Amino acid sequence: MRVLLEDSGEMFRVTNCRSNMTVRELKEELDLTAGIPFNLQRLQYLDQGILMDDATLKFHDVIPGGIISLCIWHYDGWTELVLAAVEGDSSKLACLGVAEDTFYRTANSGRFDDRQWKKWISQRAFVALYVASHRGANCQGRSPVGRTPLHVAAAMSRLDCISLLLTYGASINDKDAKGETPMSLARRLNRTQSERRMFLFYWLVKMGTKDPLDPAVNKAFQRVKAGFGTKKEGKV
Repeated sequence: MRVLLEDSGEMFRVTNCRSNMTVRELKEELDLTAGIPFNLQRLQYLDQGILMDDATLKFHDVIPGGIISLCIWHYDGWTELVLAAVEGDSSKLACLGVAEDTFYRTANSGRFDDRQWKKWISQRAFVALYVASHRGANCQGRSPVGRTPLHVAAAMSRLDCISLLLTYGASINDKDAKGETPMSLARRLNRTQSERRMFLFYWLVKMGTKDPLDPAVNKAFQRVKAGFGTKKEGKV
């Protein structure tokens, strides 16, 4: 089955589709195949309108080899954000609410309190990173002072972003102009959770497994876990 991302013109092929596959299951596949987060997907087939999550492809009369349209929900400026990430346009992204110092507002976000605002901005930053990473964004790129995206994610305790960056090849050993790695930066700023997340990923790779519950990994991790301390993370 093919899925057309209407907003960008990209075409994706989804294998192993079956007639009793639900729309929800298809969306879960597209989350990875198309790099579009599940909750932002709106699927349509021919003139049937929006496909219902709990219905099957057979219910919607989707035929083998058919083309399903994938659109991004237009509320809260998500379409513009996803398109900028697809294009890899950092200047556009900077104007679309991916940092706390942004002036970008939507009708919905304008009513948020400080906690809701920070959560919304964090979510938008993650979505931009998720979409861009799927399309080959350089996770090892550097700022003028030698810092990588992982340096920033570690400093700000963006745990989801840390995991995503590491999955796409970011290194915990890259040094900036001052010789600091993401690990040492997290340690200096007392970002304990960031340091633990990177350390766990390091051991997953070293032990040749992707399962954090693997007994060998867990034993090694617990052996040095106490070395990170128990202090609460500070603020920049």
